Amino acid sequence: METRKLGKDKLEVSALGLGCMGMSFSYGAAHDEGEMISLMHKAVDMGITFFDTAEVYGPHTNEVLVGKALSPIRDKVVIATKFGFNVNPDASPGWQGLNSRPEQIKRVAEASLKRLNIDSIDLFYQHRVDPDVPIEDVAGAVKDLIREGKVKHFGLSEAGVQTIRRAHAVQPVTALQSEYSLWWRKPEAEVIPTLEELGIGMVPYSPLGKGFLTGKMDQNTTFASNDFRSRLPRFSAEAMQLNQCFVDLLESIAKQKNATPAQIALAWLLAQKPWIVPIPGTTKLSRLEENIGAVSLRLAADELRNIDEAASKLPVHGARYPEELEKMTGR
Repeated sequence: METRKLGKDKLEVSALGLGCMGMSFSYGAAHDEGEMISLMHKAVDMGITFFDTAEVYGPHTNEVLVGKALSPIRDKVVIATKFGFNVNPDASPGWQGLNSRPEQIKRVAEASLKRLNIDSIDLFYQHRVDPDVPIEDVAGAVKDLIREGKVKHFGLSEAGVQTIRRAHAVQPVTALQSEYSLWWRKPEAEVIPTLEELGIGMVPYSPLGKGFLTGKMDQNTTFASNDFRSRLPRFSAEAMQLNQCFVDLLESIAKQKNATPAQIALAWLLAQKPWIVPIPGTTKLSRLEENIGAVSLRLAADELRNIDEAASKLPVHGARYPEELEKMTGR
């Protein structure tokens, strides 16, 4: 497995990470604990060193799962988790509003360390920007945690350019986690140039469009009520039918490269910048192996140009989030 470095502090991770959220949250019922622990161990055996979780996943249960799997092999892995919500396990979806007050950040860090069963969090992201707390205060709180040895690196998630700059001036930001894929390219306009200027890595979540870009679903696909996608405008039957052109594009290239649409989607992302590290999530070994195969897949310059030219002509149908969640992004 190739490795990549995030941020000026050069946090070294596998070129592809593993998003762990779906193992216990968001995409239907939680999966068997033993099977998920085995999957994470197999991921490590195949070279993946970068694992992503958050206190709100479950809530809390995903961190516990990741801790059970990875704390015994702590020296082989980099673990990222997130703060920023008022977590309420009795509520649906498990949180009630944003909370990035410094005292809350420090409480979350202590609790996450216990759930993960580790001594230091490798990468601690603010999950969503809290408009009620100056980002300088957030960065300062994480800076304190870094001084205390409880956190190693600071990250932001779905933050806007000005927030990134202000945070970075207080405590260097190692990575920004945001949605980025052939299906969602908004970060290319302002965010990615800013990250390049400041020396901040990027960790794209949903690099496979929450499964849509794999080609394994269409307008006839239905989602359970406890599957997050059932609430997303982009996953309505009409939107999926209209967006099928993206899958068709990936499939046409995949045939030429003896690959799968998912592998082309990931290889395209990896080719954008050497400091981009996607974190596709999965609960299946076959999908994990398929995703890892993208790391060794090379797209030539003319192939990348052809993909860009073709994709630029395809309109994306449907908002990626409902309005109340979209308002939490890009601040």
